[in-house]
Amino acid sequence: MTQGSARIPATVITGFLGAGKTTVIRNLLARAGGKRIALIINEFGDVGVDGEVLKGCGQETCTEDDIVELANGCICCTVADDFIPTMTKLLERDAKPDHIVIETSGLALPQPLVKAFNWPEIRNRVTVDGVVTVVDSAAVAGGRFAHDEHAVQAAREADEALDHESPLEELFEDQLNCADMILLNKADLLDEGAMDGVEAELRGEIRKGVSLLRVRNGDVSPAILLGLARAAENDMDARKSHHEQHGHDDHDHDDFESFVVSCPAVTDKDVFLASLKETIVAHDILRLKGFLDVAEADARLVVQAVGPRIETYFDRPWGASETRHSSLVVIGEKGMDEAAIRAALEG
Repeated sequence: MTQGSARIPATVITGFLGAGKTTVIRNLLARAGGKRIALIINEFGDVGVDGEVLKGCGQETCTEDDIVELANGCICCTVADDFIPTMTKLLERDAKPDHIVIETSGLALPQPLVKAFNWPEIRNRVTVDGVVTVVDSAAVAGGRFAHDEHAVQAAREADEALDHESPLEELFEDQLNCADMILLNKADLLDEGAMDGVEAELRGEIRKGVSLLRVRNGDVSPAILLGLARAAENDMDARKSHHEQHGHDDHDHDDFESFVVSCPAVTDKDVFLASLKETIVAHDILRLKGFLDVAEADARLVVQAVGPRIETYFDRPWGASETRHSSLVVIGEKGMDEAAIRAALEG
């Protein structure tokens, strides 16, 4: 179990549809050796398929509570809406995981996801142990990126939240560029010479020091996959996406700042929340969370906002000796107007 203030390691597993990501994870869980592994699964299309497979693994380290499914589209396009709140809830649980494994969809750009680990809410509590890209060796040997490229394209068209339209070859390039380890899966479908050719082709495209491992049926020891200790979120200059290498980046998610606002007691909850929503929209606040002292209420009001969507609930009564107060954490991109936001919330 993670001790003290040590950050929890997370492994990002990426690769095209059909490459074998789920099989790799299922084998990993089956050989976890008592390590508590939490899973975040990013799906669209046939929602729930991977989650149901993993929930059926029958392992102590694979309970339903340890599996979180993100079914709202490509994870790199829903970082603020889905991934960050999910990670925050996972890290705030009493039974914290020893390791977090994140399975991306085949369309996710890994770079924005890794950058998201620099968000103020999670950067001091979790680190990217490594990025593992699973490759369909038989597909690459046949001059393709995936076993069924039509299925990959269909998944792209089915995801309404997708806000990037990178060609498959650019997505594949990004998956390779971000990787710390590349699993050449389905090696049993090719002879030695063909596998040598696949490996030689990929070595010409990857960064120096990236491991290539030939794998059959997604079977890799946890001792190999976990514990890479790469802290990938601190090494993004070496993992640039195709767009970044060519001078533009549509997925810049690492330039954030946060501050805390102390508010006066709220006399009218509905009026305050309406004003709060206006402030969030006006200043493009990405995330806001905290609690409020609502006059005439015996309990404190918890506030969670993702963009303009605000959720509230009373979590516990104020203590008899506790000083009632309001405190909100505001998170947004660098350059947001802190003075104006403070004036709006403190007024």
